Amino acid sequence: MDDKKNLFLAQKLISGDPKAYDFLMSFYYQSLCGYAQSLCHNHDLAEDIVQNVFVSIWTNRKNINPHLSIKSYLYKSVYNEFINQYRKNKPVIFLEKKYLEAIDLAVDIAQEELDDLIKLMNGEIENLPTKCREIFLMNKKEGLTHTEISEYHNISIKTVEGHITRAFKILTEKIGTKMEAILFLLFSFNKQ
Repeated sequence: MDDKKNLFLAQKLISGDPKAYDFLMSFYYQSLCGYAQSLCHNHDLAEDIVQNVFVSIWTNRKNINPHLSIKSYLYKSVYNEFINQYRKNKPVIFLEKKYLEAIDLAVDIAQEELDDLIKLMNGEIENLPTKCREIFLMNKKEGLTHTEISEYHNISIKTVEGHITRAFKILTEKIGTKMEAILFLLFSFNKQ
C-alpha cells in the first residue's frame, strides 16, 4: 500500500468509517493470522490474537498516527498481543504441568502407595524445624506470598525464602522426586 492510500485509510479509520475498518480486516486478516500462527503455533490462539488486535485498533482508532505504515503497525500490534498472551498464559502453563505431574503420579501408583506417600509427606512436614514448617505451610497450604509472610512474622523476605528453600531441600531428601507432585495433591485443592 503506497503512502497516499495509507494516509487515506488511516484518516478514514480515525474518523470512525466502518468501511475503512472492513477494508482493513479483509485486506490484512489472513496474512496477520499466518504471522500470529508462526509465533504461537496454534491456529485458534492466532485468530484470537488477530481479533484482539482489530478490536483494539477500532477502540483506539483516534490514537492512530496517519503518517506511520498501517501494515507495520498491524504486524507490531500482533507481535505485542502475542507477547501479552504468552505472559498471561505462562503461569497457567506452569500450573497445568504441575497438575499433570500430580495426576500422572496418582494414576501410576496404587492408591495405597499414594496414601503412604501422602502420610510420609505430612509426617516429614511435621518434622521440619518449627519456624521452617510454619512458614512453609503459610506459603504452600494457605497460599500467602513471601511478602505477606515476612510482614506477618516481621522478618525479611530473604529469611522467608531461606526457610522455604530449606523445607524443600529437606523434603526432597526424604521423599525424592515425587515431592512436588505430592505437595500439589495435598495443598492445591484446599485453596478453593
